[in-house]
Amino acid sequence: MQQFEGFGKFLESLRGKMSLREAAHKSGLSHAYIRDLELQRNRSTNEKIKPSPVTLRKLSDAYKFSYTELMEKAGYLEKEDLPLAEDQLPVHNVLYIEVSAKEITYHTQTEKLNRSVNSLLDFSHFLDNLEDQGFKKMDTDLFVNLNLVEKYIEREGKLYFDSLGIGKYVVIAAIRQKKYHEQIISSVARNTGMGLNFQFDRKAASDSLFSPLKRPI
Repeated sequence: MQQFEGFGKFLESLRGKMSLREAAHKSGLSHAYIRDLELQRNRSTNEKIKPSPVTLRKLSDAYKFSYTELMEKAGYLEKEDLPLAEDQLPVHNVLYIEVSAKEITYHTQTEKLNRSVNSLLDFSHFLDNLEDQGFKKMDTDLFVNLNLVEKYIEREGKLYFDSLGIGKYVVIAAIRQKKYHEQIISSVARNTGMGLNFQFDRKAASDSLFSPLKRPI
């Protein structure tokens, strides 16, 4: 796939009213190089240039624009190679995401969506961005949406997506369980509308206890 025609103008439009020096400050790139990218040529040698994936990552952060889409427009990725565009991912419905070398699987309450991929160049960044949506990495290949977890069985490391603990669940790695223990508890309390009770009966290996929130009269 080739860089689409007018990519330099597209980068310039993303910068908008931001000055070159401000863009340089935010991206860590030189203002002269940013301008060269917009002109799609090195003004010293007059040779055509193309930004590297690392450069695109910096511009993506500076301009608050989808890295995945920048990679596609720059010619590094084909649309069919993408699991799902970052801004199209229905994160409010996705319970958890599983990642393998060739496939990414999105799990919802009613289905799972498989997307084959030929390049994982940008997926580490893509998945990192999921943290802003409430996802946490709970194992090497598992990302869980804590906004949808409603039951936590500590002794088994299980996270359920229903308050009764009879539906879909995931088992998280022990090291992640320890790291996110308090956050998981807080998430469950928030998601179920229940207050926290930190009196864990660890000797009896019981589940976390919750009590209803007292609403102001």
